[in-house]
Amino acid sequence: MGGDRNRQGEVTGDADGARRPLTGITLKVTSVCAFVAMSTFIKASGDVPPGQIVFFRSLFAIIPVVAVMAFRRELAVAFRTSRPAGHIARGLVGVTAMGLGFFALTRLPLPEWVAINYAQPLIVVVFSALFLGEKVRIFRWTAVLIGLVGVTIVSWPKLTVLTSGSSLGRDEALGVIAVLAGAAVSAVAMLLVRRLVLTERSPTIVFWFSITSTAMGLLTIPFGWAALDAAQATFLVMAGLCGGVGQILMTESYRHADMSTIAPFEYTSMILAIAIGFFIFSEVPTPHTIVGGAIVVLAGLFIIWREHRLGLPRGAARKVTPTQG
Repeated sequence: MGGDRNRQGEVTGDADGARRPLTGITLKVTSVCAFVAMSTFIKASGDVPPGQIVFFRSLFAIIPVVAVMAFRRELAVAFRTSRPAGHIARGLVGVTAMGLGFFALTRLPLPEWVAINYAQPLIVVVFSALFLGEKVRIFRWTAVLIGLVGVTIVSWPKLTVLTSGSSLGRDEALGVIAVLAGAAVSAVAMLLVRRLVLTERSPTIVFWFSITSTAMGLLTIPFGWAALDAAQATFLVMAGLCGGVGQILMTESYRHADMSTIAPFEYTSMILAIAIGFFIFSEVPTPHTIVGGAIVVLAGLFIIWREHRLGLPRGAARKVTPTQG
């Protein structure tokens, strides 16, 4: 999700808390609900320009994040950094991923948007091997290939309508292209975050990204913002607040349990997306979405299981959390 799925998960836990797996799972599932609610509010806002959505999502997400930082007395260190260029680069890449994801969300059914967004962790595996030199064995390569087959199954019906001449079909095809591009760009953002966490505190990464994305969203005004009615403005404000709350809950979940324990619960978003798509937006999931989404989920679960079996260090596993839009 975004999702940004941008699908962004910049918040990570610095201090190890007591191991409470059930608490961690509960917080993770609640964070997934918050992010799905964020996506629902964005979709309900209608055809709003992506830059305008980025601005609202980023600005109002700062409110709950700052409140928690102030409670923990972390605000004083939030702006201190020795790597401003790294933060700005991460922000530019992250904002691009977020904008692509939000553009796609306004053009695709919610379940399909969520399912295709699951390509992001698969792409992270590929990019980690290519650009970071991480060793990826045949089992994970196989899982990545199978997962990408699932993404193709979900995406293919939308892409084939490019030749149909239907304007609605073209919009959905562009949505698929945008969400796939957003997933790839988001994977690059994750690699940049992995480098930042080696020297930067989590509050610093969060603050710099929030400010950068808000500023970048604001700079899109000359490209045309929509005149919002009261309902649209309310939906976008709620999307931002839900995004911030989701970040906080996701962070807390990794304080209480290992990533290998709670990461699989990310896929509960598929169930929520199907339910919300059906009851709120009257979107009936297609067989392609169900079959392809199931394949992607199984591939992702296999990768998580494989990393756990290989004995991925707990600290490394929890340093970078999944990206959310």
